[in-house]
Amino acid sequence: MFTEIALLILIYMSFVFVLALIAKDNSIVDIFWGLGFILIAIYSFIQDTEPDFRKWIVTFLVALWGIRLSVHVFLRNRGKGEDFRYRQWRETWKFFILRSYVQIFLLQGFFMFIIASPVYYINFYSKEPLGFWDTLGLVLFGIGFLFEAVADYQLMSFKKKPGNQGKIITSGLWEMSRHPNYFGEALVWWGFGCYAMNLPNGWMTLISPLMITILLRFVSGVPMLEKKYEGRPDWEEYKKSTAAFIPFVKFL
Repeated sequence: MFTEIALLILIYMSFVFVLALIAKDNSIVDIFWGLGFILIAIYSFIQDTEPDFRKWIVTFLVALWGIRLSVHVFLRNRGKGEDFRYRQWRETWKFFILRSYVQIFLLQGFFMFIIASPVYYINFYSKEPLGFWDTLGLVLFGIGFLFEAVADYQLMSFKKKPGNQGKIITSGLWEMSRHPNYFGEALVWWGFGCYAMNLPNGWMTLISPLMITILLRFVSGVPMLEKKYEGRPDWEEYKKSTAAFIPFVKFL
């Protein structure tokens, strides 16, 4: 069954790659990121003819999270062309088409396979009654989803005001963390990891929230985005006074 998920992701990401070639915009992969998890959740869900309540809950929550994220990214990027990070790679990479397929689309597919592991593990194997870990999972998901959605909304609203052009948002959730949306997304996946904890060997799927946390905090999230603002006096002042990831925890 895990092989089927890997093949599904390979086909899906290859399809998105073709769309990106046609659009000449690799940043559309960000729009399809959330939708990919929905596809995985639905495919793994329908493999069981008698899904239990946990499977219904998790699949619904994945759909809720994925649709909101994809719609948000679509609205954010609409009419703006390729995101600066992808555009920079387009301008500097040799053998761009092959490298972008491997290093953007297949790599993201690999991360998707790992990060989605609690979801398809639950949908393949859940037979246990709901318990403490499910309650904790729902709480963490709820807090994370609100953080991510509210932070994204606050940022979009801030950027829409003409007087804020070129400025850095430091209000609302952004007063607690420089990246409250990333923190929220990580918390969402810790929630899904908790849902898997009631299952035999479900603890192994905690590699999912661990990976997304490391990626967002130390690899492709915080470092890449903050590089854009390095050296700006207003940014350096904001950086000194505000936690990077976990609200109010400055060393993280």
